[in-house]
Amino acid sequence: MTEKQAVNFWYDVTCPFAWITSRWIKEVEQVRPITVNWKPMSLTILNEGRDIPEDYAKAMKRAWIFARAVAGAVYGGGEEHSGQIYTELGTRIHNDERRDTEQIIAEAYEAVGLPLELNERAQNGEFDEQLKTSHDAGIGLVGDDVGTPIVAFNDTAFFGPVITRIPRGEEAGEMFDGAVALAKYPYFYELKRSRTTNPEFD
Repeated sequence: MTEKQAVNFWYDVTCPFAWITSRWIKEVEQVRPITVNWKPMSLTILNEGRDIPEDYAKAMKRAWIFARAVAGAVYGGGEEHSGQIYTELGTRIHNDERRDTEQIIAEAYEAVGLPLELNERAQNGEFDEQLKTSHDAGIGLVGDDVGTPIVAFNDTAFFGPVITRIPRGEEAGEMFDGAVALAKYPYFYELKRSRTTNPEFD
């Protein structure tokens, strides 16, 4: 029996690029022997103290509410809920394009089977330190000049991949194989080109 490869995936639930990459990894789970460990991080923490545009600052306030909601589910309800709460929140935020933040969180908690009281505790800051610890662990692997997602395998971590469509089936597996091959070379750091398409979540 093939031993499953561990993949650590750090996410901010509000990031559309992290969402697409996460759905790619979910596809990879179906065609490659991997086990994914879903780990929260926060773009709000990452941008703390930085000079950012006013519109983005407003987005970060909303992102912080969701980051805390994730922390409540993961650190109050158990880390096994991380992937589930991400899927439930992310589907409503990205695929459904909803803006009713409190209702989104309530529905996601119900879907995962967690009491909403955990979110109330999270919004009061009870799990902030644990969230920051998880965030710092991911950023510590790649540096703070990147964002989310952070994907780690074979003792190597990268920001990205940044994609705007979700590879499916064997195409997803082949893309993963390529990422693993690059990760084996200790002096590989980045590939980049200008993005010409916007995220689509189908």
